[in-house]
Amino acid sequence: MNVKTLHDELSRRWPKTLSAAWDNDGIMSSPDVNAEVKRVLVALDATHAVIRYAVENGFDTVIAHHPMIFKGAKNVTPSTLTGRRIVDALTHGVSVLSFHTRLDAAEGGVNDELCRTLGFEPCETFGDDEMPTLGRIAEIPGVTARDLAELVKAKLGCDAVRVSGDLSKTVTRAALCGGDGKDFVYPALAAGCQAYITGDAGYNMAEDAAEDGLVTIEAGHYHSEAPVCRVIVEAVRELTGIEAEFVDSCGYRII
Repeated sequence: MNVKTLHDELSRRWPKTLSAAWDNDGIMSSPDVNAEVKRVLVALDATHAVIRYAVENGFDTVIAHHPMIFKGAKNVTPSTLTGRRIVDALTHGVSVLSFHTRLDAAEGGVNDELCRTLGFEPCETFGDDEMPTLGRIAEIPGVTARDLAELVKAKLGCDAVRVSGDLSKTVTRAALCGGDGKDFVYPALAAGCQAYITGDAGYNMAEDAAEDGLVTIEAGHYHSEAPVCRVIVEAVRELTGIEAEFVDSCGYRII
């Protein structure tokens, strides 16, 4: 199977029609889209460290959730970070693919997997005017917001979570959206949820929502989306039979 066929196979599961209009995903860079794919490395981000890991360990393709090229590279030289990533990948024969907001919204994607990692079963979707079905809602046994925050911290392996709102509030209906979820704070409230679990809600948005009665639990962008990497690994293996592995692209630690 070549690079283009791999992309097309995965696109049948996560169709481009689910992508936000502003998004940039698909084949980020490839020295040859007709080259055979033998080993796939999966990561949340196609960082330079991930590219180097692929090169040094014999992977010919990297699949990342986040686009390696997002707003468009103004030049491709080793003098810029994006340029170094692209040059290194192309020079060493590594293709880079991305499936971003389509994987957020897709059935079994980022937000379904976030639910299931926490032990919940999604029962509804929610969102904004642009992405009305991107987020997920779960009905859960009544727990306090404090206990829910502790669960999120433990299940996602976070060093800490940030909570805005009443920690004693009973939660029976929770909204979930991995990554940057600030645009979905008020849709979560409008959907009748008492709590909203996301990666980043933003200080002002979270504080305003708390005054309106919605508890926000922020686990961090990375931790709220990283569970989807195992979904990508499993999809590659299932659909193509190609060897696939996951590498942690998280470059920060709380100390």
